[in-house]
Amino acid sequence: MPTRQQRLVFSVSGALGLSCALAAAVATGLPHWLTARLLCRGAAERVNATGTELEQFAGGLSYGLFHGLKVKRCGLGARTSRLSLFPELLGAIPAGLHVTVLFFCGAVILFSSVATGFFFFNAFGRPYQTLQGPLGLYLWTAISGLCSGLVMVLFASEVKLHHLSNRIANFSEGDALQTDGERYDRCFWLFLLVFLLHGLNILLTRLAGVHFPFQGTKEVDMGGGAADLMY
Repeated sequence: MPTRQQRLVFSVSGALGLSCALAAAVATGLPHWLTARLLCRGAAERVNATGTELEQFAGGLSYGLFHGLKVKRCGLGARTSRLSLFPELLGAIPAGLHVTVLFFCGAVILFSSVATGFFFFNAFGRPYQTLQGPLGLYLWTAISGLCSGLVMVLFASEVKLHHLSNRIANFSEGDALQTDGERYDRCFWLFLLVFLLHGLNILLTRLAGVHFPFQGTKEVDMGGGAADLMY
């Protein structure tokens, strides 16, 4: 049975795991992953706009994994249009890589929920020394943290290597818009927070006195070997 201190630590870790699952689910659905500035280059060049005059031709772009918003300014006021990556922009984005990002977002939600259940099970139940025990705590937390890190890496690759903002902005525009000032928005950084919280859960689990998987087995094997040498 876990001690009172271990129950407290596992309960806190379970709450953190649940927060990770909820944060990942919310961040996946919101259109606040990246923002960028849009410049209506063709119209600005036609009137030779410079300096502050360029602000009349500067709009904005904000998008997530499913939806986005584009504000286009070409000297005649702002025109706002909503974007849908599925299926409207499916031909403009790297679909395979984008679906992979969505897959790992789902994996973060799933495994964070599983890790939450395992932490509460270890806090209030009688876990077996298998996946329900120490191995499960480290395994599901580590998988969740790894998946959240992959989400950030893959999305950043999609943005930088495949010029995702430019593709989305110029869909049916004929390269009339120039994107600059790209900035990752709060939903992207939520996954960084999820990654850090899972790392914190691993640290809390170790501080609660739960050994890393197979560490105890190795110590027993080393002790047995030393005893054999004595005889």
